[in-house]
Order: sequence, then C-alpha cells, then structure tokens
Amino acid sequence: MTTILLTGFEPFGGDHVNPSQLAAHALDGRVFGSVHVRSKLLPVEASRAPSALVQAIRDTRPSAVLLTGLAAGRPWLTVERVAVNVLDFRIPDNGGVTRTDDPIVESGPAAYLTTLPARALVDAWRAARVPAAISDTAGLYLCNMVMYLARHELGEGVPCGFVHLPANEDVALNAKTILPYLPQSEIERGIGVALALLARHVAGEESVSRVSRSPRTSFEV
Repeated sequence: MTTILLTGFEPFGGDHVNPSQLAAHALDGRVFGSVHVRSKLLPVEASRAPSALVQAIRDTRPSAVLLTGLAAGRPWLTVERVAVNVLDFRIPDNGGVTRTDDPIVESGPAAYLTTLPARALVDAWRAARVPAAISDTAGLYLCNMVMYLARHELGEGVPCGFVHLPANEDVALNAKTILPYLPQSEIERGIGVALALLARHVAGEESVSRVSRSPRTSFEV
C-alpha cells in the first residue's frame, strides 16, 4: 500500500486546539487514487517529538511525508524551503523546556532543503484559491526540528517537507492580539490539495520538480 504520512502538532502556548492537529485528524484515512493517508499527532516537546516522528516514519514506511504546524500571524499556507540544525526558543515547550543554540543532530549537516515540490504546491494552492507562498525559514522551534529530523531519517529518496498553517478561527479568538486566520475548513481543504498533488506525484501520474526559482515572497517567524 502506497502511503503519505501526514503529521500535526498538539495544541501549545495556551491554545485549546491546533489547526494542524484538527487537519491531521480530519484527513487520516483519506484515499487519493491508490495512495492512502496516515496521520500522526506529534507532541510539542523537544524531548518526545523526535522518537514519535521517527517511529511514525518507520511504522508507515511512507512514499511521501507532509509535516504541518501552526504559524500564528501568517495569513497563508507556507511551504518551508529549509530546516537548520539548531533549536533555540525562549517560550517553553509543553514540557516546560527551553533551548538555546542546541544542535538537533550532533555533527549533522547544517541544514536540509525540502524535497517537496514546493513551487508546484504553491501553484496548486493558488489555482484552488488557497492563499499560499514559499517561506525561507521554519523558525527554530519544533516545526524546524521535525522537518530537519524527517529529512535526516529519510534521505533524498522520499518527498518530505513542512507546511506552516495560519491560525484558524478558534486560535484567532483565543489570541491576545489581532491575528489573521483561515477557517479550519479552508485549512483542511488546502492540505487536501497538497495531499492530492503528492499522491499523483508518488503514483507516477504527475511529474513535479523541486523548487528551483527564487521565492515570490519570504517570511520570518
């Protein structure tokens, strides 16, 4: 069975929900042609997320991996271009831990580029009227961490990368400042568009190349 692994994160930072958590739950078990989606929810803890991610990859033996997480404040779905070998965050994770200048993998490469067809994903989103862009930074929190670790585990042979999601209505209403947001249904529709494209790609029905042009827009978190 051909499988795409879809991951989301637990709620964090005082939120009761995480858009990536809800999307992963909603899309688990979906079938696109001959390709099945398997979802895994990852803990927002630097000490636990690596083993949960690696176990999910080894259990599913996926043909592609789509990692997702929340980037509150961004109004688009953003596919990340690069993950760097650094953990550095002052806001504690769900285990109450902070990190400063810590490598994710000792003696690992400085960075990994996405092996997702990033430009094709953005084009597909925009064709479906889903706001989207390529981002040049996944930050230095757990989103960056799991992208780096997944690429490190899988090597070059499996399309793999990270998509940051905007806030949904629940996260925006819970925020102390004004946040742009997309309805959860639109976020899930956007992830569905990405999964459908990846399914065609891994099934050999559509040839899409890795992004090679400069991004139209870049964002930082």
